[in-house]
Amino acid sequence: MVGVQKKKTVNYQKLLESEKARSEEYLKKLQYLQADYENLKNRTDRQILEAKKYSTENIVTQLLDVQNELELAIKNTKSAKSIEILIEGIEMTLNKLGKILEQEGVNKINAEKGKVFDPRLHHAVSTIECEDVEECLIAEELRKGYIMNNKVIRPSIVTVAIKSSKNEKSK
Repeated sequence: MVGVQKKKTVNYQKLLESEKARSEEYLKKLQYLQADYENLKNRTDRQILEAKKYSTENIVTQLLDVQNELELAIKNTKSAKSIEILIEGIEMTLNKLGKILEQEGVNKINAEKGKVFDPRLHHAVSTIECEDVEECLIAEELRKGYIMNNKVIRPSIVTVAIKSSKNEKSK
């Protein structure tokens, strides 16, 4: 007997329908995932807008306290007879404002007279020639500068003392 082989009959129609059902299931899952992604994206966009909208609320609330103190100082100045009381109130308010800025990561740039000029921190608007200067030194700070979280948000405006060019020519 020559080996009796059973012929397998493949039902291609059944296979095709099975694959079609599987691909429809994958397509449905993909559509759900796509919808979930769109919902997540929309929700995240709304949350970001909401966070931006109220991100400054804390500092604004603190600044309103400073504004109230300044208004109170003006009111009390009209009735006070001493300028010292006004100055004291303004100094207290200025200190409070400094603390608020510090809490937000804002610090003053050190631009004292005699410090070395640093173009990353300072903006020179004029120069003064001095004979006893070897390098560019700050002669005067005209406007305070500030750093916020290690980034210069406003450079100090300074006058810089430089070595006298007359001294160089005579050598």
